Amino acid sequence: MLQQGGVNMDCGELKLQIEAARQKLYQLKMDYNGDLLHPHVIQQSMVLDDLINQYNQVKIKKPME
Repeated sequence: MLQQGGVNMDCGELKLQIEAARQKLYQLKMDYNGDLLHPHVIQQSMVLDDLINQYNQVKIKKPME
């Protein structure tokens, strides 16, 4: 499991966080009239990327889940 903020993260928790981050990204895109280059949209995209990278790292270590 990966550590984030001192908390162990498993695949299920990461999937939930990924989905929440994806929804937030979509909402921000809508809030800024589809502007994918708005700083808040870019920042949220980076948050989502980080969560996906964490998930992939967990899956590499535990491929049978």
